Amino acid sequence: MSDYLSGNNPGSVQSEHEEHVHRDDMSSKIGMWLFLLTEVLLFGGLFLLYMAYRVKYTGNFHDAALELNMKIGTFNTLILITSSLTMALSIAAMQRARKGLSIFLLVSTQALGIFFLINKFFEWSAKFHHGLYPGSETLLNRPKGEYIFFGMYYAMTGLHALHVIAGLTLLTFMLVFIIRNKVNPDNYIRLENSGLYWHLVDLIWIFLFPLFYLMR
Repeated sequence: MSDYLSGNNPGSVQSEHEEHVHRDDMSSKIGMWLFLLTEVLLFGGLFLLYMAYRVKYTGNFHDAALELNMKIGTFNTLILITSSLTMALSIAAMQRARKGLSIFLLVSTQALGIFFLINKFFEWSAKFHHGLYPGSETLLNRPKGEYIFFGMYYAMTGLHALHVIAGLTLLTFMLVFIIRNKVNPDNYIRLENSGLYWHLVDLIWIFLFPLFYLMR
């Protein structure tokens, strides 16, 4: 009662406190960019290792690449490029306070990511069916360069698939945050950072695709 008599309304004090909560969006963005830099360094090292082996076993890498399904690789590339577009549009919709559209586009991005993984699963399954996997008798009887090619193929595309799964998990959290209004037109930095991560996942595949499927 004394708080009301003295003009110190607890509710108004709490409201003023909430209005003055400091949100350092710039630091959040910088932190995300630094994290993405570590991912670039990781895959950059693998790309350099791939090129070193390719120079050493040019003919074997050429022959091994012919075993990959160009159509599936191209289709998966189109899927991820489209998912980057829907992700960017989801952020733009949130900025314009179009919550429903943002949710729809975010779910579309997730659906495309899942579709990518399904295609990759069937592609890997076909390779396993033909005995083209590290340690298989079929591959052990192939030249060393072909064995290295498929070893790097599974390692690099598998690592990328794990990043896709991590990205889908992150987007699921963003979907929940949007529904609960924790991500809104006034506070969408988490959605934007998630978009940056998803774009990096797509960009990595843009490099993987020509290395394994186009350089024949």
